Amino acid sequence: MTEDRYKSLMETLSSKGIYIMLINGADMLITLAVFLVYVIGVIRAFISGAQYLIPMTVIPSISFVLVSVFRRLYNAKRPYEVYGIPAVLKKDSSGKSFPSRHIFSVFVIGVTFFPISPAVSIAVLALGIIQGTLRVIGGVHFIKDVICGALLGIVCGSLAVGIILATLSS
Repeated sequence: MTEDRYKSLMETLSSKGIYIMLINGADMLITLAVFLVYVIGVIRAFISGAQYLIPMTVIPSISFVLVSVFRRLYNAKRPYEVYGIPAVLKKDSSGKSFPSRHIFSVFVIGVTFFPISPAVSIAVLALGIIQGTLRVIGGVHFIKDVICGALLGIVCGSLAVGIILATLSS
């Protein structure tokens, strides 16, 4: 998205307080919903003694740490920093925009859940698409941040899926 488009979008959204409230609320609800889905899934796997508990937790955790370290080292600026615009989504930090860790997390969880519950997986991935859109129009991520976060989540989640499928077939 160009600077002019970002500025125009932020002006439009900022002029209507309800838009700011809806975007922030939806972003927060999606983050909470995905977190709860993941925690409930891990608890269920633990209680049932599922063999896939370890890849379901270790792969997303390690990849989350690696993405976080990369973001800190790369330290890409956010749209509101680059263009000098107020972000619609509440964000106090600077830098560490690329890739989007929120979107990475949603996609790694969504893909990891596929062999366990395809319906939950599809729902989580749909929420990821919505949240990615919200984070771009909210001014805290560029489109490339969101796309890269999603792709990395898919790759890391696929690694977890491969291991989960191997444990389920043994």
